Amino acid sequence: MTRADDMHRPGEAPAGAGFRESWAEWLDRHSRTFFIAPAVTLILIFAIFPTFYSIAFALSRVKFTPNGLRFRFVGLDNITSQFTGGEQAHFLGRLDGTSVFGWLFIAAVAALVLWWLYKSKASGASWIGMIGRLISASMALFLAYLLGGTLLSGTQWGTLLTTLFYVFIGCSVQFVIGTALAFLCSQPIAGKSFFRVLFFIPLMITPLGVGYAFKMILDITKGPFQPFWEFIGLQNWAWSTNAWAARSFVVLGDSWQWIPFIFIVMLAALESVPRDHVEAAQVDGASSVQIFREIIWPQIIPVAATVLLIRMIEAFKIVDLPNIMTSGGPGIATESMTLHAVFLWRANNIGDSAAVAYLLLILTVVICSSFFNYVVLKQLRGTHA
Repeated sequence: MTRADDMHRPGEAPAGAGFRESWAEWLDRHSRTFFIAPAVTLILIFAIFPTFYSIAFALSRVKFTPNGLRFRFVGLDNITSQFTGGEQAHFLGRLDGTSVFGWLFIAAVAALVLWWLYKSKASGASWIGMIGRLISASMALFLAYLLGGTLLSGTQWGTLLTTLFYVFIGCSVQFVIGTALAFLCSQPIAGKSFFRVLFFIPLMITPLGVGYAFKMILDITKGPFQPFWEFIGLQNWAWSTNAWAARSFVVLGDSWQWIPFIFIVMLAALESVPRDHVEAAQVDGASSVQIFREIIWPQIIPVAATVLLIRMIEAFKIVDLPNIMTSGGPGIATESMTLHAVFLWRANNIGDSAAVAYLLLILTVVICSSFFNYVVLKQLRGTHA
């Protein structure tokens, strides 16, 4: 027998007919598998399996029977039904006819999108990059068509645009106020430590509590602010029957809860800015606005873009506040896509509920990926250039 025959790789039993591997040696050899198995099992149970199961729901008509659930495969019918037929008005809105102003808006967006694609191609974007840009451009044209055919044509919009209202309007308000509060608390003012703790408190309250608190506060007839509403002449006004008022108050409650998140992250970013740069600008006579615009803001843009992206992802899933404050009303004016899926699920329409949930996933992925690639990464490249 040669020396090579006696050699063996680590973890393998040596050659020899009489060798018997002990239990301890076998356990040691497979220890990596045993350590990783619980994590893999949990992922399979709580992530991967429900994902495939929900895909089965989205592609089937599901009925409850005495023996359990009965599936009937229907392909993409659950998804396409949200764009056509009776479900279209609920999901997209009433596209009864686009006004002239709506068509002008759609044409303007289409022109901007085509110019952007042309500039991207001219700048030497790769074919993979162009595919991503075409997906983003298609989503922009689709949303422009919805806006032009509903909001700008004076007709009711659906849960898709309501969700985008919460995302873009809500996140913009929260970012501006949160950044402003962070900038104030980063200045050498008295009591700023107290205000830091005070501004952070709303984030510690559950969305359920925030919803009930704002529903109580906004009660015109017997809420704690009833004397104030009466003083300004709104004692007979029912805000929950006005679509824009209801949406605005839902955004108000959501902003009150999430502004502290923006505040605490932006405060950390502001305090990481080198003080010598700021002090040098102050010595040169620069105002606070100039210092913020020319020195501070360029250094915190990457953090600002990232925190806004995180907040947008969370805002797409809003469900608690519109459910508690308005139950999605008046009509479907405040109903988000997540709440839309919940109502379908409560009605035992599980297939359509799963379809709406996956449409929300597609919307979130396309918009947030576009924001990350064309805003966040751009700012990060500019910072490291």
